Amino acid sequence: MLVQPRKGHRAGMDAMMLAAAVPSFFSGRLADLGAGAGAAGLAAASRCARAEVVLVERSAEMADCARRTIAHPANSRLSGRARVLVADVTLTGKERSAAGMEDTSFDYVVMNPPFNAASDRGSPDELRRSAHVMHEDIFEKWLRTAAAITRPRGGLALIARPQSLREILDALQGRFGEAQIVPILPRIDEPAIRIVIRARRASRGGLTLMPPLAIHDPRGERFSARADDINNGRTSLFGD
Repeated sequence: MLVQPRKGHRAGMDAMMLAAAVPSFFSGRLADLGAGAGAAGLAAASRCARAEVVLVERSAEMADCARRTIAHPANSRLSGRARVLVADVTLTGKERSAAGMEDTSFDYVVMNPPFNAASDRGSPDELRRSAHVMHEDIFEKWLRTAAAITRPRGGLALIARPQSLREILDALQGRFGEAQIVPILPRIDEPAIRIVIRARRASRGGLTLMPPLAIHDPRGERFSARADDINNGRTSLFGD
């Protein structure tokens, strides 16, 4: 169960696809950067029974939603493995550590940075707009933090628009390698609307383009079988 604001950003399919990028066998500490109400991080914890999750969120209102989500009686099996950290993902150096994001303290990091361009028609709701509109060098700043807090050989997963691919690959350079990209398509015969990228800290492995995920069946009337499995935590996006 997810406690979300009546106005502002509300989690959806993006969070489920991001959570599904974490391997099913994962155990250890996972940071969900820009967690909002905690959908992605808690979905990963639900599927990965030995994962401990820290939901990192800057907005006090969304952090409160995340705390209430963890405390919800329906989530009792997760509550002992999850906590909220109110902090700005873009902090650096000693300020980042003092906020609770210590260097090499996580085994996995997931993130869903705001990825709408400022020129896109924005929401009049400030909470929703701040969750959606990306700022200058956002991938560089968020991936800098991810690289600092992830242990060597630890994992990273993020979701973004395909238009941001070049910027993301540039920000990964020298920090994360062994990148795998899954294009996310509305239907199998349509262009990708999202990409999910998974990579490994301090790896020199090359780039792999994985088979795409079609969200809906060919008619667009229902979820594809694979997307339905991902939505319900029955499988991972990368088959592991």
